[in-house]
Amino acid sequence: MTEPQRYWFSAKRYGWGWGPPLTWQGWLIFIGWIAAVFFAATRLLPFHTVAFAIFTAVMVVLLMLICYLKGEPTRWRWGD
Repeated sequence: MTEPQRYWFSAKRYGWGWGPPLTWQGWLIFIGWIAAVFFAATRLLPFHTVAFAIFTAVMVVLLMLICYLKGEPTRWRWGD
C-alpha cells in the first residue's frame, strides 16, 4: 500500500501561489535557497551586479519549479 502524496508547500489562502513549507523537505529546500541567494549576494553583488541578477532570476525559477512539482495545486483563491 502506498502512502498518500504529501505536499511540501501549501497553496496560499488568498491569491495565487504557494505559502510556507509544510514538511521538513520543503523547509530544507527553502532554507537552502535563501542560503544560496545570500551567499551569492555576498560574493557577486559587490562586483558583478548583472551576474547576481541573473543568478537570482534562475534561483527564483528553480524554486517555482520545485513548488510546482512538490506543492499543492494552486489556483486563484479568495480565502476559505
